[in-house]
Amino acid sequence: MAKHIKNMKELAKALQPTLLNMTDQLADRVYETLNYFLLDYYAGYEPSSYQRTKDFLYSVVKVDAHPYKDGVRASVYIDYESLNSYKGVTGYQVVKWADEGKHGGMEVNHKPHVWQDTMDMTVNNGELLRLAVNYLKSKGFSVRA
Repeated sequence: MAKHIKNMKELAKALQPTLLNMTDQLADRVYETLNYFLLDYYAGYEPSSYQRTKDFLYSVVKVDAHPYKDGVRASVYIDYESLNSYKGVTGYQVVKWADEGKHGGMEVNHKPHVWQDTMDMTVNNGELLRLAVNYLKSKGFSVRA
């Protein structure tokens, strides 16, 4: 059924369900990719000087899409504040090392850069844009990128 839109506020309201679903799907892709690189990070190195708690492995958080200002927002992040079982180092430092390809602050041969690799495989290579365009097209929008 066609909707009669009189202003930008009504347009935003009409588009919101589509944008919420699309944004959730995009956030899911980032979440999956980040978890992939975290698993790779864990699988590629067996520590000999410390015992793993696996807190970092389960620290990724996805916040579902929700209305925000004049649009929609979702979040995917590593909850470094929950990483409080590490001795003598902050959760933030653990996450920073993982993005530098280090394990426990040590240089190793297996060097995924957990956050940067995630950004490269979702945002920087245009994948999220392609997914967004395809989603909108599937909902009947005419989109060119």
